[in-house]
Amino acid sequence: MDLALANKLFKRSPAVKGFELCKEGKINLTDAKINIPYMIKEINTGDQAIKDFLFTLGCYEGETVMVISALAQNLVIHVKGARYSIDDDLARAIVI
Repeated sequence: MDLALANKLFKRSPAVKGFELCKEGKINLTDAKINIPYMIKEINTGDQAIKDFLFTLGCYEGETVMVISALAQNLVIHVKGARYSIDDDLARAIVI
């Protein structure tokens, strides 16, 4: 899909209204709106330890995640019936 077309489609979607896509055409959890459920599309990190840690929290492809609050450099997320506080680096690895 053309990046310009994808940007227009995402801007029309109420769940991600106003978001610009990154160069790869993806948005990560730091771009999410509060209290809107998102489907995790992938975990985008080269560090296997981070990928394994997120997996233990229940963050993997196909799972639903929701940002409960965003404070400073931390996000409180809801995934698989539990709430977790994650930092900005972990949130950037979660592509929605």
